[in-house]
Amino acid sequence: QVLLVESGGGSVQTGGSLRVSCLASGGTFSNYAMGWFRQAPGKEREFVGTISGSGGVTYYLGSVKGRFTISRDNAKNTVYLQMNSLKPEDTAVYYCAARWDSPVVVTSRSHYYYWGQGTQVTVSS
Repeated sequence: QVLLVESGGGSVQTGGSLRVSCLASGGTFSNYAMGWFRQAPGKEREFVGTISGSGGVTYYLGSVKGRFTISRDNAKNTVYLQMNSLKPEDTAVYYCAARWDSPVVVTSRSHYYYWGQGTQVTVSS
């Protein structure tokens, strides 16, 4: 059982930056690959990015690549999503998720076992 709690959401203007965090408890953090997903009203929850257990491999949704960066601090049991150059279309509830680490990149939400409650990110024009 892994408990995930996101924090750091809020409202920013177009072009601004925001860092959201996800604190994990209840497991060995480095054993888990971590993912970030987002969901806007009326839309399906979509993959944003993932990071391997060691932090050595990252993969991103094409529309955020170059703007968003996922990192992790295993000593703090925390994964971060740094969002730069934010756009209104980035507005969504952002969710942290965990899955058992594996050598392959996993983008489907069905493969993630544990989920946080989500944190709202709103980007205004």
